[in-house]
Amino acid sequence: MFYRNRVVTKLLNIVPGKRRLGPYRFLPIFFCIGGVMEWVMINVRVGRETFYDVYRRKRSEREYKQKITDGLIVPDQPAAK
Repeated sequence: MFYRNRVVTKLLNIVPGKRRLGPYRFLPIFFCIGGVMEWVMINVRVGRETFYDVYRRKRSEREYKQKITDGLIVPDQPAAK
């Protein structure tokens, strides 16, 4: 049915904790990878922006467009002082 690659099987067997944790022995590895990805998204700047800068800007633009479509904001009207 399924072809098992011997190299992949050997690499998976290298990870310790097979008897005690079973397939869950990979969770700490993926948890660390997720933490590193989150750190990169927060701290690494590409150009002048981080991932979260772009996310906040896009969310703000969507909220502004939604307010315009709901009629809460008139785009030609100057802001109140």
